[in-house]
Amino acid sequence: MNKDTYDVKDLSLAEDGRQRIEWAAREMPVLALIKQRFEKEKPFKGIRISACLHITTETGNLALALQAGGADLMLCASNPLSTQDATAAALVEYGIPTNAIKGEDDETYYKHIKTALEHKPQLTVDDGADLVSTLHKERGDLLNDVIGGTEETTTGVIRLRSMERDSKLKYPIIAVNDAQTKYLFDNRYGTGQSTIDGVIRATNVLFAGKKVVIIGYGWCGHGAAMRAKGLGAQVIVTEVKPLRALEAVMDGFKVMPMNDAAKIGDIFITVTGNKHVIAKEHFDMMKDGAIVCNSGHFNVEIDIPSLEKIATGKRRIRTFVDEYTMKDKRSIFLLGEGRLINLAAAEGHPSSVMDMSFANQALCLEYLVKNNGKLQQKVYTVPEEIDLEVARLKLESMGIKIDTLTPEQEKYLNSWEEGT
Repeated sequence: MNKDTYDVKDLSLAEDGRQRIEWAAREMPVLALIKQRFEKEKPFKGIRISACLHITTETGNLALALQAGGADLMLCASNPLSTQDATAAALVEYGIPTNAIKGEDDETYYKHIKTALEHKPQLTVDDGADLVSTLHKERGDLLNDVIGGTEETTTGVIRLRSMERDSKLKYPIIAVNDAQTKYLFDNRYGTGQSTIDGVIRATNVLFAGKKVVIIGYGWCGHGAAMRAKGLGAQVIVTEVKPLRALEAVMDGFKVMPMNDAAKIGDIFITVTGNKHVIAKEHFDMMKDGAIVCNSGHFNVEIDIPSLEKIATGKRRIRTFVDEYTMKDKRSIFLLGEGRLINLAAAEGHPSSVMDMSFANQALCLEYLVKNNGKLQQKVYTVPEEIDLEVARLKLESMGIKIDTLTPEQEKYLNSWEEGT
């Protein structure tokens, strides 16, 4: 979105976005504390930041915190369907160039990423690694100026670690996704609640009594399974990793191969980060009326090309629901074009969990600036002191106090001699 394209209607949209950003801020006290410090210390003064993120109200609050810290910031969308247009309009009014339009096609999506790179970033903030990969593949001339970057998602971290293994990564990246104050809360509770929210908003379907198949039992799968169970669904988990499958069994869920689950499921939710985990053979087995959706970062988890090929008809039956008719007259319903259903049809993760995730983002970016030139070209975990500080601040904001160890207890834990 460019400010010079706005008319009176757009200004009204921006006002709506400002109010929504303010509403989200009520649930983001940790980021607010960081913003207050940034305003005083200006850790990003003179630093150009390009961020490829879901343009939501929570992202708006992160952007304002970085701006308060002196950053010269530009945003673009990390998914064609996840942008909240009101938020994008508001950010432009705040003086933050934001290249994002909900429903943009792939050509526009990558055009916006390239525009964000024209900003010549010294720090990158990514959600899926599209910004970083495009920078490495197409704008190698900019790499020497980059101090470092952060990555928010499991999918992005997988891509970046692959780049590191292949010696292709040319600057340090901190895997914010791997912070405990991120994945234990954002992935589990945020993805869990917002995914179910997205399915319900798109379909208005009743979960009670439905057989809900969760494909992948990482932390996002944990959350989706937990919330579906809480609504009365019969939850089935499919997995490829023995430990995760065993954990799902111990958590009380049925575990079976996808070929078996495909025959009996009513609702299918993919959260793997992998490709074609719902494939042609699974569509062939699904019963009439099966609902299929994805809550992983990219729309590759469902083999949509195969679904398009085997279907004899397709129609848009609701805003985020496409009905595919099979040769035998069965209907399969695909939600949100196979993109993240929690952001395509709903509003993404609740602000309270994004408070911790974006607090990690902000503090890790500050860490990169402070350690400029000291880090290698690799993927780093979030420094433990940052992870613990985010947890401490979150508890403090909730009015919760915890115990501390006595000197005697500290000594006992650090001694190998004392056993009794």
